[in-house]
Amino acid sequence: MKKYLFSIAAAVTAALALSGCQSSGGGAAYMPVDTTVNDVENYSNFVLLSAGVQHSVTSSGIQQTTLPDGRMEVVANIRNREERRIQVQVQCEFKDSQGFPIDSTTWNTLVLPELAQESVRFVSANERATRYTVRVREAH
Repeated sequence: MKKYLFSIAAAVTAALALSGCQSSGGGAAYMPVDTTVNDVENYSNFVLLSAGVQHSVTSSGIQQTTLPDGRMEVVANIRNREERRIQVQVQCEFKDSQGFPIDSTTWNTLVLPELAQESVRFVSANERATRYTVRVREAH
């Protein structure tokens, strides 16, 4: 019986020693995976942050101007696509020429009557903004 247990223990030990542990590469660097998934904010001026808002809201136009003091002004027309009153929150993220955020407005609650359209105005805090993204999410 002892020979039998010793043989099993030796076989298990040998199997573990030969299989080794799966290594993570010893600290090697890896390339990021799926860098283009969910990156709409990197190339779009208007984004909807949930499926519910995507179904209910659209933008019929965005106007961008530069104020006399150099700050950027963005006016977005937000339209309710449904035949019911909805409530959403809207924010604008101002970015530099490389697309990095430099200023974000607070989330403003917007109540949209049935099939109505409202204009929302945003102004950057400084003159460094060259790009922007208007963001819409569900209000709870």
